[in-house]
Amino acid sequence: MTGTVWLVGAGPGDPELLTLKAVRALAQADVVLVDDLVNPEILAHAPTARIVRVGKRGGCRSTPQAFIQRLMLRYARQGKCVVRLKGGDPCIFGRAGEEALWLRAHGVPCEIVNGITAGLAAATACGIPLTQRRVARGVTLVTAHTEDDATPDWAALARTGTTLVVYMGVATLAETQRQLLAADMPADTPVAMIERASLPDQRETRSTLGRLAADARQFGLRSPAVLVIGEVAAYQVLGETAPAASEKTATMAA
Repeated sequence: MTGTVWLVGAGPGDPELLTLKAVRALAQADVVLVDDLVNPEILAHAPTARIVRVGKRGGCRSTPQAFIQRLMLRYARQGKCVVRLKGGDPCIFGRAGEEALWLRAHGVPCEIVNGITAGLAAATACGIPLTQRRVARGVTLVTAHTEDDATPDWAALARTGTTLVVYMGVATLAETQRQLLAADMPADTPVAMIERASLPDQRETRSTLGRLAADARQFGLRSPAVLVIGEVAAYQVLGETAPAASEKTATMAA
């Protein structure tokens, strides 16, 4: 009588960015274990399910991961269809890998449904192409917040020459700036700061690496937010008032 657990990505917030497969999983769900960052409007797709809120946010009181896993196991062993609903994509800083392995070790079938990750949606919502020919040939997704408080190797990341998309980086923004500058990333490197991507109250501002911490304070940047660091952050390819890329970026793209 073992049920199935679906690890479902709810996307960055805009309900229209859900996948059809996510909508189907929610419609079939008996129980939905939902994270804090999921837009409540998305739960309309699970009209008959029991909703259990299992919030997990950095810097806030959170539901322990072990407890969430035991809940998934308990409901699955009751033969229920369980959806673990996560913001963004469950495989991008969403613990889907460890949860899937844990469920498999306990004999519970598991499916993963991808969602649009916040870094991609945030950049697109601001008209930023994360890759651009002759400007950025790659993208690196990195979290500035880890469970063991380890610091990313910012010097190595600076050397990649890729666009850096930083998740969960508001609290450590000044340290990120310091380390990237120490790794000889130019102070005039464009940076975009996007808060609450894809939602009606989305906010964004542009800066440079040299002014990052000061501009973030002036802007009042708050979580959840994404940083886009690299030459593409000077672009804005959407909208009638889109500013031109910086002179440095325009020269590289020419």
